Amino acid sequence: MMIRPFVKKLATQVSSSSSSTSLLRRSFSGAIASQQSHLFSAPSTKRQQGVVPCLHQPPLFSFHHNTTSLEYTGRGFSSTSVVEENTEGEADYQVFRRKGLRNVAIIAHVDHGKTTLVDELLMAAQKSHANHNPEAESLDRLMDSGDLEKERGITITSKVTRVNYQQAGSGDPYVLNIVDTPGHADFSGEVDRILSMVDGVCLVVDAVEGPMTQTKYVLSRALSAGLKPIVVLNKCDRPEAVSPLDSGETETKLMNLFEALGADEDQIDFITMYASAREGWVVLEDPFVALELAADGYKGEEEHSMKHLLEAIIDNIPEPSARLYEPEAAGITAGDDSKSLEGTDFEKDPFSLAIVSVGRDSYLGRTCTGRIVSGSVALGDEVTLLARGATDSATAPSSLVSGLFCYEGVSRIPMEGRAFAGDCVTVAGVPDDVAVGDTITSKANPVKQAIDTPPLAPPTLSMDFGSNNGPLAGKEPNTIVASSKIRDRLVAETDNNVTLKIEKSEADSEKTTVYARGELQLGILVEQMRREGFEMMLSPPRVLTTIDPDSGEEMEPFEEVIIDVDAEYSGTVVSSLTNTRKGQLVEMNDSADGKTRLLFQVPSRGLLGFSSEIASATRGSAVVNHVFLENRPHLGLLESSFGKPKLVCNTSGKATSYALQSLSARGTLFVEPGDELYSGMVVGENSKSGPDVEVNAVRAKEVTNMRAAAKDDTVRLAPPMKLSLEQMIGYMAQDEVIEVTPSSIRLRKAILDSAERDRAARLRAKQIRAMKGGNK
Repeated sequence: MMIRPFVKKLATQVSSSSSSTSLLRRSFSGAIASQQSHLFSAPSTKRQQGVVPCLHQPPLFSFHHNTTSLEYTGRGFSSTSVVEENTEGEADYQVFRRKGLRNVAIIAHVDHGKTTLVDELLMAAQKSHANHNPEAESLDRLMDSGDLEKERGITITSKVTRVNYQQAGSGDPYVLNIVDTPGHADFSGEVDRILSMVDGVCLVVDAVEGPMTQTKYVLSRALSAGLKPIVVLNKCDRPEAVSPLDSGETETKLMNLFEALGADEDQIDFITMYASAREGWVVLEDPFVALELAADGYKGEEEHSMKHLLEAIIDNIPEPSARLYEPEAAGITAGDDSKSLEGTDFEKDPFSLAIVSVGRDSYLGRTCTGRIVSGSVALGDEVTLLARGATDSATAPSSLVSGLFCYEGVSRIPMEGRAFAGDCVTVAGVPDDVAVGDTITSKANPVKQAIDTPPLAPPTLSMDFGSNNGPLAGKEPNTIVASSKIRDRLVAETDNNVTLKIEKSEADSEKTTVYARGELQLGILVEQMRREGFEMMLSPPRVLTTIDPDSGEEMEPFEEVIIDVDAEYSGTVVSSLTNTRKGQLVEMNDSADGKTRLLFQVPSRGLLGFSSEIASATRGSAVVNHVFLENRPHLGLLESSFGKPKLVCNTSGKATSYALQSLSARGTLFVEPGDELYSGMVVGENSKSGPDVEVNAVRAKEVTNMRAAAKDDTVRLAPPMKLSLEQMIGYMAQDEVIEVTPSSIRLRKAILDSAERDRAARLRAKQIRAMKGGNK
């Protein structure tokens, strides 16, 4: 790949100028402000009036453990926000910085390369030690350690790892706690709960794609928490990156985004680094050097190694802040909070830790992970529990610390001695009642009030989980089918998965209603449960609506949707989202590589089942990303919610090739010969519009003594369409349910009897006609 001559000339001029490249970037920030991108539009009038929570002002709601209510919370605790809160009023503590430590989260949109970047940072930290092992330098998505994460290639849960970095010049040792976070919008709650552990973020952005929907969300949460950002433009080695880096297009969009989200002066003065995590190089503030590296190839030069990103984290991310309740005991003059302290200076102060995740060790008991906010802890210390919002620990349960750990990579390493304020640790042997958002503190010298935890955005979808009542229920060996055990497992999931809310179904006490962020989050939960041996039945997903307290109007969630698709299919995408799904096209941009980027605002209901439908219509070329935007007035009935007509089996038995051959001409099949079927089970999708069609998919060829010319012809069937669990959740109609077992996933009608189903269908059609008449 050749770099155009004028790019090299401009690079020479920049390098010879007395102004730095960062000043060059900031010089056109005024022009950026005057060209605000429609991609990151300003808040609407309803947002400014405060009618509903929106992305620009994150919704201040938090879920209380084992409750079903949403409650307003104040600003959540983060290391930098503590400093701000302490200056606003009287407090019984002072805030100091902790020496030799940095806590940083890596945040990004899905598939922008953040997990690969974490691998490179871990290897760079290993190389900083004289006794490092060269054979241990090869890592491949180390932090994606779960089975589902490895299979799907995505990060599902946030994970913290501790690295020891030795600076070459000064020789000062540093401890860096690096948090890898999910990039998918359905798991954004993992980002919300982990931000209280860090003091800054490393925002990873694809140099070609630029900031996407989830980039906007995670950055808004980081900025609202007062965290200091570093921007890394990744994948600069891609040929398509030449044009956006040359023109500054990606940086322009980023500056627009920071300004639209209300970044303060310190946050908007971020440094930009250009990198290729796959190739292992990084460049500070000079896109033209990055283009030359991409063109010539990286030869392992030390001046562009990943250690410079570690150095940038040390230089630009502030030291972690910690509370000091008794400065005199540490020999600190009251009011002197300008200097940084060693960890041992916090040793005798009251201990407190904000919990961000919980677990259980079969040998050591209940465990919790979080950041120490004040004091210190060691093995054998007695700790007690302060529930969220509590101010008295006198009657709270207590226990002895049986283990103290940190994580290096994905390995749990015992810590020697004491852990001090600012450290991110896992504590074993804590009280059994601990939950995410609670505080553990010293029994002998407790803090007076629980630590505030970050607010969470509310869920958008709900689904009912119940025991399987189909004809094949319990036929598989060693499955768990009882509804009470399913409910217990779902309640246990809320220990760590703080964005889930569980309650008993109002319509059926045997069922459990699960509130979540999206189809993928629900699909991952169900997949985990089926691998544990659970057998269950799932209802169709329902989008949650609210009532505007001022006008009494019903409100529904809207989402901002960005779709990158081949230009020839752009019309198909626009037609699909704007007709039956009632979406609005906001922006449409064509790129030089034959792609079109479309920006929509769509009701969340309109996105159910859309991903699989558009993937088929565009031959897999469409990439769909979406994020919650705001609540808006309900748009009424959506044509897309009626579902597609199905082929429904009308008898029980095993599917035969003979029957499926005749049915294949009537639509798309979901089953193959030999599959166990029963009456009411969906076996395919009807290619013609209209009502569902009942078919016999188990019919065998009649056996006679008569010979026919085509008797011995081989039956050839097209492969059946196998829907994944997430696709099936979005695809199912309102009168259908999903049966999930450890070895199979089946779609069937909620009412198995054909006559009862017909009566219910006529009643539903009458209700739909009445709703259509009401909408007119």
